[in-house]
Amino acid sequence: MQINGGKDNKGAEDMSALLKQNAVYTARDEGKEPKDKERERIEISLLLEGLYRWYGYDFRNYAYPSIQRRIWHRIHAERLGTISGLQERILHDRDCMERLIADLVIHVTEMFRDPTLFSALREQVVPLLKAAPSIRIWHAGCSTGEEVYSTAILLYEEGLYDRARIYATDINEEVLHVAERASYPLKKMQGYTKNYLGAGGKDDFSRYYNASGDAATFHPFLREKIVFAQHNLVTDRSFNEFHVIFCRNVLIYFDSMLQNQVHDLFYESLSSSGILVLGHKESITFTKHAQKYEALVNEDKIFRKIK
Repeated sequence: MQINGGKDNKGAEDMSALLKQNAVYTARDEGKEPKDKERERIEISLLLEGLYRWYGYDFRNYAYPSIQRRIWHRIHAERLGTISGLQERILHDRDCMERLIADLVIHVTEMFRDPTLFSALREQVVPLLKAAPSIRIWHAGCSTGEEVYSTAILLYEEGLYDRARIYATDINEEVLHVAERASYPLKKMQGYTKNYLGAGGKDDFSRYYNASGDAATFHPFLREKIVFAQHNLVTDRSFNEFHVIFCRNVLIYFDSMLQNQVHDLFYESLSSSGILVLGHKESITFTKHAQKYEALVNEDKIFRKIK
């Protein structure tokens, strides 16, 4: 894990283009002969193995359809024609590797995303944290940082921020730089304000940022308790014991084996009675740790460690 002192998010336009291309890739795949599909799987497997052995990024057990589409997206973006051609390039061109990583890891987030979740955190989790002399929180897969600053604001309004430390990690160093800058498009603030109020916000949301030009930059005091770090959930170990771990909308892109592996890491990293917060489409039901948690707020995927 690398601790950072402090490439922008791909944006809605890039995501829209990628989704359109997904339909093209799916149609093309359906027309392939079985032998062609098997050869493609072998090529993708070799590419991912090379990525892991040379750079240490492990995508070998990610959900295949998603990986397949994103690899082909990068092949076309690099003006290449084959998976093998992309493999050769990433092994000799670190910049190309980083572009591929940015494609493979999805970064879609916003301030106070799913307001009912943050409302539930205020009502159900904050009272549990008030007894702790110090509070350690881990945002795993923090992307460009919007949810990290949402947590910081929530803790500040509940009088807990002074004794908190938030560790915000992601596999992608570029999005961590965006998160550290704490500067986002001003046009998004209207939607973020709506989310904030829906989450039970207690102040004027604009109090937390300065608007300049077309950007909104959040005040430095919100960054004082945040440590940004590069961390690979698959290959890196636990680095602390936490009262709360957030990992939202990351595990849905892992296969079952990889999900269990990451849940091992989270279980090891949570303190006694620690809180695990997942995305709405994620669950611990089918993991080997299912019986070691209870649903604190089931509809918002907030779980408490009980064993």
